[in-house]
Amino acid sequence: MSYIRCGCHQTTCYDFPSMLIDNAYDPDVSAKQFWIDKTVVKDQDCLTFMDNGYGLDLRTMHKMLSFGFSDKTTVKGVQPIGIYGNGFKSGSMRLGKDAIVFSKSKSTSCVGMLSQTYLEKIGAEQIIVPIVLREEDKASLQDILRYSPFTTQEELLTQLDVISPPWSTGKTGTRIIIWNLRRTSTGALEFDFEKDRYDIQIPSEVYDEMTDTFPQPQLSSHIPKSTYSLRVRSNSVYVLKIVYDFLCLTQTSC
Repeated sequence: MSYIRCGCHQTTCYDFPSMLIDNAYDPDVSAKQFWIDKTVVKDQDCLTFMDNGYGLDLRTMHKMLSFGFSDKTTVKGVQPIGIYGNGFKSGSMRLGKDAIVFSKSKSTSCVGMLSQTYLEKIGAEQIIVPIVLREEDKASLQDILRYSPFTTQEELLTQLDVISPPWSTGKTGTRIIIWNLRRTSTGALEFDFEKDRYDIQIPSEVYDEMTDTFPQPQLSSHIPKSTYSLRVRSNSVYVLKIVYDFLCLTQTSC
């Protein structure tokens, strides 16, 4: 478990979202749309990431949530970036203590959880990742229902249904929810969701801590907006790759 806490090699809040967008474009995921959302689940602030790619089967889900695995292969001459290697584990834990993954492929649906809270509560001496393929693993199902924000099977199924909304161009995909989000030394969330409901920004105090070079409480005009705006950063980095509606930043409650 100490590896989860200390192995977060992504250096900024935006590295993990950027990695997920890259993964969504890989030929073995082949997503046409990607959503980033701030939502509230049972009074808990959460970040969600969802694509409408091919989705994950049980084997791929297990490798995604376990350390040291990567299944990347070249497809039609395109070199993939690295589907859910250790970057997923360290990156998701960079944003919050706990993450749950819902995925639908053409053949199956599965749910997996990577949770520091869960590991602490059960006194685990090694990393354990509960994964459920339908109802085949009752022990893992009970752990997910006990230690995630979703306490019934119906709530888990509802999240799986969210993967194929009417506005999506596909019926398969993957949905990641991160909760117990990181906070600053003052107790505020590390992301600013209030300034622009269609963006996720880094507050000035967090930016100052990251750079240690901008002591002023307000963001200076000479600082590129891509430094503290996820929407601007994503549009500038992926402008040659994404269509207009690929990246959708929204905020909802459920």
